[in-house]
Amino acid sequence: MPQFTHDGVEIAFFDRGEGEPIVLVHGFASTKEVNWIMPGWVATLTGAGRRVIALDNRGHGASAKLYDPPAYRSTIMADDVRAVIDHLGLPRADVMGYSMGARISAFLALAHPDRVRSVVLGGLGMGLINGVGDPERIAAGLEAPSLADVADPGARQFRSFAEQTHSDLRALAACMRGSRQTLSREEAGRIAIPLLVVVGSKDTIAGPPEELAVLVPNAQALIIPNRDHMLAVGDKTYKAGVLEFLNKRA
Repeated sequence: MPQFTHDGVEIAFFDRGEGEPIVLVHGFASTKEVNWIMPGWVATLTGAGRRVIALDNRGHGASAKLYDPPAYRSTIMADDVRAVIDHLGLPRADVMGYSMGARISAFLALAHPDRVRSVVLGGLGMGLINGVGDPERIAAGLEAPSLADVADPGARQFRSFAEQTHSDLRALAACMRGSRQTLSREEAGRIAIPLLVVVGSKDTIAGPPEELAVLVPNAQALIIPNRDHMLAVGDKTYKAGVLEFLNKRA
């Protein structure tokens, strides 16, 4: 598996297909395989003639595990994505992130608009502005002795998913405490590149996509019918909407 070092941190990634590049940024406690290969995204995008690059965020998958929360600030994780684009010698790329990956992608679009041709924010609407819950509660659930010791339903869901992906729970707890920065409405309004916000109609985590799209000058919203935060990831409506969005981009 290809790896490179950015700012002293080893980042694992894969690079598949040919055509215009799109970089995929996975969600919290997931991996590049779980978020993008298993739901069929890589097959969909390469089949549509795209070059697909996906990384494991720091603290996740095959990338380096860090245990200091400030190492996971959204601006730092966004710079890891920028470093992947640089490492591959790409002048620009489309970017799609899901959940935490969407937050990272938004910070990247704000900091490096010259490197991002368009951005898709999946599983994150106004949560980018208003926040998406108490990170300490979830971190505590990740640090509990076992899943049976986690009483809070939301924290239990995160812990269960982290165990399914065989994640480093201590690294994830640090990531949860360090990565939950938000954008202000004014900052969201400065994102001028084409942007698509995609959220399931039953998603209780992301926040309304339409409200976020109103704040961003060149944005549109797509609601996936009858899908929650987890089930929206591989939905065919999501995939069709993203392909249409990418094909319309100049």
